[in-house]
Amino acid sequence: MASAKTEEFTQEDQDLAAFAKALSHPARIAILKILAKENACICGKIVDVLPLAQSTVSQHLKELKQAGLIDGTVDGPKSCYCINRKAFEKFNTIFHTLFTSLQTENNNTCC
Repeated sequence: MASAKTEEFTQEDQDLAAFAKALSHPARIAILKILAKENACICGKIVDVLPLAQSTVSQHLKELKQAGLIDGTVDGPKSCYCINRKAFEKFNTIFHTLFTSLQTENNNTCC
């Protein structure tokens, strides 16, 4: 039986992978765009804008929240969400560092 070996990687690499996974669905990208456009906490409006069932939108919101990309509050039946700007700043820096390190000084191509 295979075992997960994520602990063998740096925490930064694990965080970056979780961030990338959270962004890996077009509905989640759309949700982030909606939240960014409003630039405020949104309650319920996301379901009205997307062509998805409420339960599906809730699942995508849960994934984004687990990754730390959005913040949310629940007040009874009403949930409000907004972008976690600090998380985006953090991952922007990490992505920039990754992409910079992947670039080579000379433009050698191996394939």
